[in-house]
Amino acid sequence: MASCRRLSGAGLREVLGSAEGLLFDCDGVLWAGERAVPGAPELLERLRRSGKAALFVSNNSRRSVAELERRFSRLGFRGVRAEHVFSSALCSALFLRQRLLGEAGNGNGGGRVFVLGGEGLRGEVRDAGLRLAGEGEPLPGAAEPVRAVLVGYDDQFTFAKLAQACGYLRDPQCLLVATDPDPWHPLSDGQRTPGTGSLTAAVETASGRKALVVGKPNTYMFDCIVERFGVDPSRTLMVGDRLETDILFGKNCGLSTILTLTGVSRLEEAQAYMASDSAAAKDLVPNYYVDSIADLIPGLDE
Repeated sequence: MASCRRLSGAGLREVLGSAEGLLFDCDGVLWAGERAVPGAPELLERLRRSGKAALFVSNNSRRSVAELERRFSRLGFRGVRAEHVFSSALCSALFLRQRLLGEAGNGNGGGRVFVLGGEGLRGEVRDAGLRLAGEGEPLPGAAEPVRAVLVGYDDQFTFAKLAQACGYLRDPQCLLVATDPDPWHPLSDGQRTPGTGSLTAAVETASGRKALVVGKPNTYMFDCIVERFGVDPSRTLMVGDRLETDILFGKNCGLSTILTLTGVSRLEEAQAYMASDSAAAKDLVPNYYVDSIADLIPGLDE
């Protein structure tokens, strides 16, 4: 059972010493807005020098993986390549390619994808070899059917888009897929903005369908990581700031988990879950916590 212990001293050195790699969430863990969390770039550099893998799993579907790679560089993180980054946008596109085109990506299922989301998400879908509804349609009468509705973060969400999505979803063969379940995101002024989970709930309610959710806490993103890098869950740590997604994702994937307190979730929430009689609540309790991921640096050899 997870115990939510502060990770420091000899315990920190033991935990990091036995780990082959770490998975990091990004927003609220490595950076806040356009500022890197103090010490975060140094931690990644120290991990690299120690021979430990650092990979990144983000539920943020606004940006393409290429955009995230540039953001890492802009914020002072050296050596992070696109292949190390697994976003909900990328993994949703891979999931749909698998379902619509087959394992080899060249099946005969085909069809188009209707995307509720921005250009970052749409670009990942295109890069996966899928065609978007409304782009480059053939002549009237020869239009391809829409085989999936993909819901991501869409700050231009409208009633018209909702109605269009519901029209496609009247076909029982049309998939409803969501990039992530995050209900809201924090803003720098302390306010909140609706997240993908809020938009997905609207589509589910209006269509009577239930979405397949690709991002954390579901395990598909970890399946993508294992396929590409062959990581060992027993020697991999998950570091995140959100109990309901990051920490539960780690639990679901068989990873030891570390909560950092620079983002969404508070220590008091984790302690309340630990005191609960609910088994589901206890799944949200991290093994360890730190005030900031910079606190992990002393656990690494020079």
